[in-house]
Amino acid sequence: MLEIAGIELLPAWPVFLSFVAAGLALNIVPGADMTFIIASAARGGRRDGVIAALGVGAGALVHIVAAVLGLSAILASSQTAFEIIKWIGAAYLLWLALSLLRAGDAAKDGPRPPASPWRLFRAAMLVNILNPKVALFFLAFLPQFVDPSAQVPALQILCLGLWFDFAGTLVNILVALVAAGAADRLRHISWLGNAARWLAATAMGALAVQLALASRRHA
Repeated sequence: MLEIAGIELLPAWPVFLSFVAAGLALNIVPGADMTFIIASAARGGRRDGVIAALGVGAGALVHIVAAVLGLSAILASSQTAFEIIKWIGAAYLLWLALSLLRAGDAAKDGPRPPASPWRLFRAAMLVNILNPKVALFFLAFLPQFVDPSAQVPALQILCLGLWFDFAGTLVNILVALVAAGAADRLRHISWLGNAARWLAATAMGALAVQLALASRRHA
């Protein structure tokens, strides 16, 4: 398997391939990240969708580094830390839902300028970073595929995390392109655009409630 200076960066092929399959299955499950990406692509087109996907990927990098450094263990062991991040994340998702609805009202006054790429990238990062369940996921999921005899287990966790994030970003970019294409074809149907915006806002709000009700036991 891939190694540098005799240090294995990935587990054996059978284990790695099972990790790839499991990771792909998990990456296509809709959640707050994918909902945000679809909403961004539907509103701003392919550019905004891809930027949102890259922002989510950057947020996942933060969780991966935290898992390698053991910081995610703090969330797993501290109820207070988990609750603080959880409520901040839920509030942020709810704010995004309200922003979608406000954007629809503003659109009635005329066309709006495109969103700042950095602002959109940062918003997508925060959607991912402020979800403590993502941090606990990486902490629980990645070590299961690390070779017990690995010389530097943390290095394997990092490499597995990077692969998972890379594959997930590709999936999210594909989702963004499909969503933007569908939105382009249906943009002339005004009521459908309003319905899609309300649906995205409702999904964001529901995810905010789900996150607010989450507990460390089930994260």
